[in-house]
Amino acid sequence: MAGATNADIKRVLSIQSHVVHGYVGNKVATYPLQLLGFDVDPLNSVQFSNHTGYKTFKGPVSNEKELATIFEGLEENELLPLYSHLLTGYIGNPLFLRQVGHILKKLRQANPGLVYVCDPVMGDNGQLYVPKELLPVYRDEIIPLADIITPNQFEVELLTEKEVRSEAAVWEAMEWFHHRGIKTVVISSSDLGQPGVLRAFLSQQNGPRLAIDIPKQGGKDLVFTGTGDLFASLFLAHSHGSKDIANVFEKTIASLQAVIKRTVASLPSGGNGPVKAAERELKLVQSKTEIEQPQVLLKAQRLN
Repeated sequence: MAGATNADIKRVLSIQSHVVHGYVGNKVATYPLQLLGFDVDPLNSVQFSNHTGYKTFKGPVSNEKELATIFEGLEENELLPLYSHLLTGYIGNPLFLRQVGHILKKLRQANPGLVYVCDPVMGDNGQLYVPKELLPVYRDEIIPLADIITPNQFEVELLTEKEVRSEAAVWEAMEWFHHRGIKTVVISSSDLGQPGVLRAFLSQQNGPRLAIDIPKQGGKDLVFTGTGDLFASLFLAHSHGSKDIANVFEKTIASLQAVIKRTVASLPSGGNGPVKAAERELKLVQSKTEIEQPQVLLKAQRLN
């Protein structure tokens, strides 16, 4: 790697879930990253038939020993300096998560400029979908190692142990993360907007505080799986080498909203009647152009 700079390296080690059918975890993160010029090496925390929102799902959950063995192969082949980023998403086992901490330290030894984007996938809408034992591992061991973190509103409450029900509480929570050394904190969605509007927030340590209002799409009960995973991968891609964090935030939301819009348009009832899990799968491949060339329609407001 003689002569290569961090700006030249664009390779992501992405540790998250894999599904055979549909788009969540590594399946939803890999394609956008590749379209935006990154090599992606997916390392799967689980291998399921489909995401857990279906009536049934089958498949193995990987353990920390398997993770360590796979990573050892990368290390012994001297591949670690090739990574510019680590991206983590759904992990269902506290020991596996702890092993991610060891992996990150080794990646940083090989490339001190490596950027860690952590999506602490734990739950949504008040519901935890990982064992509660993951929470202290995230809070005490993993979060302080991250450069960029992209939790949802519920995950922020879990980590900070404080309710986030007002905008003042959002900025207090952001400071909790900054205090632990995290440079960029993005809350990918919250219900703190006007009725029918989601509000996303971003705070940079000693930098701007931003918010974007996002009109909800489809019927009120329509929920998409994999949007947070997609958000984290897009944000990673756009933030690489960019000094304009507002533009990064806007482009990420623009592509995400375009994918959702296309998905809603494809629904048999236009999203207003009952929808099967398979019909709600994100129309990712069909949104290639919107991922490569985001059309920014929703602008970030600067709040400080």
